[in-house]
Amino acid sequence: MQLAHEQVADTPSAGSRPRLPAWASVGLRVGVTAGLMAVALRGVEWPKLVGLFGTIDWRWWAAGFATGLVVQVIAAVRWALLARPIGFPFSIGLFIWRFFEGAFFSLCLPTSIGGDVVKAYRLSDSTPGRLLAGCTVLADRLAGLAALGVLAGAAVIGKERSLGLAATLGVGAALLATVLAVIWLAVGSLDRLLALFPEPHAARQFISRLLPYQMRPSLMTRAVAWSLIVQMGGSVAVAFVARGLGVSLPLSVWFAVVPLIALAMVLPISISGVGVREGGLAFLLAPAGVPAEQAVAIGLLWFLTTIANGLIGGLLFLLDRTPSHQPPANAPQA
Repeated sequence: MQLAHEQVADTPSAGSRPRLPAWASVGLRVGVTAGLMAVALRGVEWPKLVGLFGTIDWRWWAAGFATGLVVQVIAAVRWALLARPIGFPFSIGLFIWRFFEGAFFSLCLPTSIGGDVVKAYRLSDSTPGRLLAGCTVLADRLAGLAALGVLAGAAVIGKERSLGLAATLGVGAALLATVLAVIWLAVGSLDRLLALFPEPHAARQFISRLLPYQMRPSLMTRAVAWSLIVQMGGSVAVAFVARGLGVSLPLSVWFAVVPLIALAMVLPISISGVGVREGGLAFLLAPAGVPAEQAVAIGLLWFLTTIANGLIGGLLFLLDRTPSHQPPANAPQA
C-alpha cells in the first residue's frame, strides 16, 4: 500500500501507460454502478418493491444492525491481533475506533481501498509507521479474503455436488487446511522472495516490512479463524434483515449466499458494492423461491446497515481527528 505521493515526470516515458484522470475514474465507477443496479432491477415490479418497504419489521433490521456492529468490533480485534505484535501497542479500543473510521471512508470515498488507506494513515503520525500500518491492514484484508474463499468455495462445491451438511463441512475443513498451508508457505518464504530483488527495488522495501509475520506465522492463522467468525456473523446479520421482510430461510442458505456476494463485492467495480449486492441476492435467492423484489429489498436494507455503521465511524472521526502519536517500536526506516 502506497501512502507517499509519487513524483511524476512532465513527459511520460515511452513504456508508460496513460492513466485515467481522477474525475474520469470516478465517473466510470458511477456509470458501472448505475448499470449494475439497472441489471439488478430488471424484471422487478416497482409497485411490489415499493410496497415491501411499508411492511418492514424494523425490529429485525435493528437486530441485523446490532449484529453488524458486533461483527465490526470483532473485525477490529482481528486487526489489532495482527498490528500489536509488530509495533503498534495501542489499546483494543483505539483499533475499534480506527476501524469504524475506515468503514466511514470506505463508504464515502470512490475507491475500494480508501478506508484501508485512512486506517493506516490514522494509526501513526510518521511515514515509516504508516507504511508498516498499511502492511497490517493488507494482512488483515488477506485473512478476511481467505475466510471468504473457504466459505464461498465450500458453498459452491456443496451445491454443485449436492452434498449434505456433514460433507459440505468436510469440504470447508479441507479448504481451510489448504488455505492455512498456503499462508504458512507464503510467510515462510518471505526472506527468499526478498532476496530476488535488488536493494533499491520498491518491491524489496515492501516485502521487508512483512518479515515480522514470517517470525510469527501463527498470527495469520489466528486472524483467519477470527475472519471465519466475522463472515458467519455477517451472514447472521443479513438473515435478520431478511426476516424483517418476511423472508425466513435456514442459516445454511445465508452462510452460502452472503460470502459469495461479499467475495464479489471485493472487486472494485462499483461504489460500496451497489448493484453487485442487489443483483447477487436476486440471482442466488431465486432457487430458494425468493421473488426478485424481496431479494433487491434485502440488498437495499443490507446497504442501509452499512451506511449506518459508516456514519458511526464518521462521528468518531469528528470527535478525534488526530492520528495516533505513539510511534511503532520496530517501524522500518524511511
